[in-house]
Amino acid sequence: MRRRYALWTVLFLLTVNLIAPSGIVKAADDKPLIFDEANLLSPEERNELNAMANEYGAERETDFMILTANRVENDEVEAWTENFYDEYAPGYDRRHGNTVILTIVLDTHDVHLEGYYKAEKYLDSGRLTKIRSKITPDLSSGNYKQAFEKYIKTAHRYMGFEPDVNPDNIIFNLWFQLGTAAAIGAIAVGIMAYRSGGRVTVNSRTYEDASTSGILNQQDRYIRTTVTKRKIERNTSSGSGGGGGGGVTGGGHSHSSSSGKF
Repeated sequence: MRRRYALWTVLFLLTVNLIAPSGIVKAADDKPLIFDEANLLSPEERNELNAMANEYGAERETDFMILTANRVENDEVEAWTENFYDEYAPGYDRRHGNTVILTIVLDTHDVHLEGYYKAEKYLDSGRLTKIRSKITPDLSSGNYKQAFEKYIKTAHRYMGFEPDVNPDNIIFNLWFQLGTAAAIGAIAVGIMAYRSGGRVTVNSRTYEDASTSGILNQQDRYIRTTVTKRKIERNTSSGSGGGGGGGVTGGGHSHSSSSGKF
């Protein structure tokens, strides 16, 4: 019953967003994507995030959504999020379409993400776990707006990479690419400078008199051999910072997912 109440509260907020004047709650052409039942954001922050979610989502043809709740029934945050997707039917260009959802439950400190359709493909459970790991420190510190901005921007960036590619690989980092290009340029310039300076023909034998030069004495002396043993430590810990996997809603919609605490 409590879970159903929380879900209907979110749907009520949606209705308010739809009928409110465009200058107060949302931009004229923006759809409501931020449902802050737990009141973690100010109205201004909510408007800014909603505009950002619409802008970034349009570039990926995916709804970037944020749900916050004080509590959900039986602490079943995944089932609660699935029910929201089934009943609200979000999607960029159709009902039950491309959507990624970040759900925050304040009482239990749950942070949960789900990706549907295009988002399930480009934001698989592994990528959702990476996003969750990036935003958890800000959530723990109460920097909710910063965490939500990071979620939107990171999800947007990750969806720009083909599936099965690590989007955090250093070769995709702009500064790494610039540094590599500068290093290659410096090596090329150095080689050209070396070749343009002429060859050096004088060496150690140029002024050596071979008839008077030679080795006077040679001696090898064995001292000792030292063997050092070092024990290799094995990591036997099995800490758990959350989990990921995926599932199917009651309405039959498949999704990727990642869950943890903050």
